[in-house]
Amino acid sequence: MEWGGDARLPAGPEASWYLETAFTPGAQLGTVYDDPETPVVVTGIEQVTTIRVPSGRLVVDAPWHDDEIWEYERGRPTRPPRELAARIPPGTYRVEFSWTAGPYEFMGERFDGVDCAATRLCVSDAPVVGWEMGLGIDDDLDELEPGKRVEFGSDANIGCFADAGAWPTLSAPFRTFTDGMPAPRDSEQLSDLCERIRD
Repeated sequence: MEWGGDARLPAGPEASWYLETAFTPGAQLGTVYDDPETPVVVTGIEQVTTIRVPSGRLVVDAPWHDDEIWEYERGRPTRPPRELAARIPPGTYRVEFSWTAGPYEFMGERFDGVDCAATRLCVSDAPVVGWEMGLGIDDDLDELEPGKRVEFGSDANIGCFADAGAWPTLSAPFRTFTDGMPAPRDSEQLSDLCERIRD
């Protein structure tokens, strides 16, 4: 992806360190939240799936937001997805998870503390030379307060990658609600944390 050329876009030292470390097997990402003696270590990088982006236009967003439940039940349109301004070559790309482990004890029981630290869409095998915010087509950097970053909102703590042209079809199963709760959907469960919709 090309550099946006704006000095406000590059990630700061802390965010850059996290992104580099999260995808370095064996690296220490931090410590267990209430035990500074126990490290949280990157145990591996796993390719979870691949996705096709035939248009080169990428959406990185939540498939639904809490306020949209009520809009859909009333038949009102919801906001458009968060499409990135940078274009990528049309193609098929790997989606990878960074797994960490930070063992801990809770109420006398031991847990392995395995968790997903980060998710990435690999658009190139070339080494990363720098990190910057993924500016959306509707984002205005002039309205961004100092120290803040552009991002997508997710009340349900869910995010996804999708081709912008296929977004309405691919996100529709996630936007079907019954009595305010997500309805069952015909998706492929890739892990406890990840599912895929095909069209």
